[in-house]
Amino acid sequence: MRIAIIGSGIAGLGSAWLLSREHEVTLYEANAYLGGHTHTHEIVQAGRSYAIDSGFIVFNPQNYPLLTHLLNELGVASQPTTMSFAVRNEASGLEYNATSLDTLFCQRRNLLSPRFIGMMRDIVRFYREAPALLEQDDDGAGPTLAEWLRDQRYGNAFRDEHLVPMASALWSSPGSDILRFPIRYLIRFMANHHMLQVLDRPRWRVVQGGSQRYVDALRAQWTVDERIACPVQRVQRHARGVCISSAAGNEEFDQVVLACHSNQALALLADADAREQSILGAIGYQTNEAVLHTDARLLPRQRKAWAAWNVLLPKQAEESRMVTYCMNLLQSLDSAEPFCVSLNSSHRIDPSRVLRRMRYAHPVYDHVSVSARARKGEIQGQRKTWYAGAYWGFGFHEDGLRSATEIAHALGIHWPLQAVPATALQNASSQRINHDAQRVSAS
Repeated sequence: MRIAIIGSGIAGLGSAWLLSREHEVTLYEANAYLGGHTHTHEIVQAGRSYAIDSGFIVFNPQNYPLLTHLLNELGVASQPTTMSFAVRNEASGLEYNATSLDTLFCQRRNLLSPRFIGMMRDIVRFYREAPALLEQDDDGAGPTLAEWLRDQRYGNAFRDEHLVPMASALWSSPGSDILRFPIRYLIRFMANHHMLQVLDRPRWRVVQGGSQRYVDALRAQWTVDERIACPVQRVQRHARGVCISSAAGNEEFDQVVLACHSNQALALLADADAREQSILGAIGYQTNEAVLHTDARLLPRQRKAWAAWNVLLPKQAEESRMVTYCMNLLQSLDSAEPFCVSLNSSHRIDPSRVLRRMRYAHPVYDHVSVSARARKGEIQGQRKTWYAGAYWGFGFHEDGLRSATEIAHALGIHWPLQAVPATALQNASSQRINHDAQRVSAS
């Protein structure tokens, strides 16, 4: 078959790599590079070259089994990293790094701070109480994070200076969006990633030399017609197949994989039906500006408090929380000045220290969107159209790759050949996709 794939993030790359084994694949990408959130920048400073990631950065074998398998199959090396987390509150002057007791109490006055000690008690309590939520169905119903914290009488310090900043860093989302997360969905993610326990946490890794290495390795193996910097304008389904209208003109295909964001997919469909509009239209996105820079003022004032993930709580209420990733710690970079990637913080960064500016969009999780995700089976594979993307899961790299493998499986291409473990949520998704293979010829 001739298959068009629109979008070259991990879902599109995975789809192209797998489907091109047996089909004629054309990959459309609006950007001037392939990779989507896999975005590595070659930076030269003081005569040295650095490959710095600004989108996808970390993974671990336990929670990213498909990605780990892919990297191993491609022969792409990885190395250990740290997932340390720090908070700086401009209004109160609070700083802490949750890595060790020494860094947790890097400000010794916090040993006698009732607010800080109360936050620590709430952290212990949260780890103890949150797992009980996993015994309830994860159907998108139930309280939001804000409602649950209020009803369970958790303190403001725990909410504002620990849990919400940590989730904001994980999902690259503002605190207001995090507070609207369905609590059971959030807890299920944390449990799957062993974040509700102190011991036996996953050991995180980064791609050695930058995540672009795996994109290059994929491209070296496939025979794909790459249309880079070629945005698609329209997707029209008809009885014989699918017509793709792009900057290159109109082309006919047998199937199409929309490996772009849900809102982008819906906008491209010239003939979206009611179910496509209802499901795709319910999954929103938050756009974030990411800046790669060397301005250390976005990090905690005390160097001892510097962490891989740093959240700045601004003094002014109208400013949003600012997340800064210290790439030196994450990628083990040795440089005189720290390389940082900050989200939605450009007004705080010295322009002379800016190296790159990017814009990324991340899926939003609320009751409406979680319920819509559960209806994926209603549209997947219908009318010769497939939807691939991390938005079907928790929004991370593994979710995007899993969606690609599910589509490949439904189209008769099985990878990996040996079983790879999945979370309960991912298993449910895989069970739904099995029904789609039966509809390919009919649709």
